[in-house]
Amino acid sequence: MEHRLIRAIETALGWSGAEELGKGFVRGSIDDTALVSRIMTPNRLLDISMRRSLNRPQFRCFQKGVEVHPAVYYTDTVSPRGQSVPMVNMRSLGRLLRDGTTVIMDQANVFDPTMEVACRALQWWCRERVQVNAYLTTNDASGFPLHWDDHDVVIAQLAGEKEWEVRTTSRAVPMYRDSDPNETPSDEIVWSGSMRTGDVMHIPRGHWHQATRTGSGSGMSLHVTFGITKRTGASWLAWLGDWCRKHEIFRHDLDRREGSSSEALTTTAAQLITERSPADYLTAYEQETALPRHVPFLDILGPLDAVVCTTHFPPRVQENGETVDVVASGKKLTLAAKALPALRLLLSGRPVDLRCAEAIVGAEVTEVAEILVREELCAVLTPELSSGYTGLVTNAAS
Repeated sequence: MEHRLIRAIETALGWSGAEELGKGFVRGSIDDTALVSRIMTPNRLLDISMRRSLNRPQFRCFQKGVEVHPAVYYTDTVSPRGQSVPMVNMRSLGRLLRDGTTVIMDQANVFDPTMEVACRALQWWCRERVQVNAYLTTNDASGFPLHWDDHDVVIAQLAGEKEWEVRTTSRAVPMYRDSDPNETPSDEIVWSGSMRTGDVMHIPRGHWHQATRTGSGSGMSLHVTFGITKRTGASWLAWLGDWCRKHEIFRHDLDRREGSSSEALTTTAAQLITERSPADYLTAYEQETALPRHVPFLDILGPLDAVVCTTHFPPRVQENGETVDVVASGKKLTLAAKALPALRLLLSGRPVDLRCAEAIVGAEVTEVAEILVREELCAVLTPELSSGYTGLVTNAAS
């Protein structure tokens, strides 16, 4: 799947792929202002807030570095039947924003199609899980104090400007669950300055950083942070811990008696390590990830006329002579080899209009699409989902 935002990020940061993720701090700028505003605007972020029932920590407000109590900007909307639904009180939120506030929407990709598609495209690009948080800051509000993240981030400044400070790590590649709390910031500043509309920045895991508009006066800032959590050696060992249960010796109780031998246990553990390599783990991680959220296809609602592949990672297609296997999201489908052209189109990650696709790969594409939708590797391309691709990802039949 080719996404305009990914191409723009690569150009801005001087990358030619995802291999540079996590290797060092870098920043650049996207020249395409139309692309920047297409990703997200302040008003669209507020519109999402208004139309959904969001709860902390999905939606939070901060003033002067302190979280505002939700009771200040949430209201329970009561239906005629007495059912209570928490909603953001937009008038109260407006007052906070006029005074100077940082609004945070965690996992904006869950609520907005454009953000959803951008995260999916990034996942296909780097083969790691990605989520995006949006930060709207008004007037001279501050942000979070100096901190570090346990994942790599790519930050895109979509509107306004904000002051940043980025420092080196004080512990190499720290983790959320670690043997060291890593609470002492580094004194070495890598970069400090203003992020302005179109600027892009990559902060590797563990680098201390903070952002603020304190002292900036009237104005605002909107940026999105794509969090990319890469697999580690510890992830591989935890995976091996699950696999060890296949061996009976690991299911037995450990013997506390003096003189008991653990030689057989350690020998089998060493064997397990050689049997399942880190590469095996990475392959399994991609192919065994749970199915994504999607709108189910119901023929009573109308015919299937357009679809798109929504797996977290690119499906693996294997040719086997007269058959072809599709492996993705913990499933393995076997189809006749003649379905291969249709599969390549439908699993491209780009929207597919089935009427146009029939002219390219034949009438069987609709039947193959129905199978992929039923198995939840593809989803119905609703108008809402389609909007997340419009102008950003080319239609597969184009």
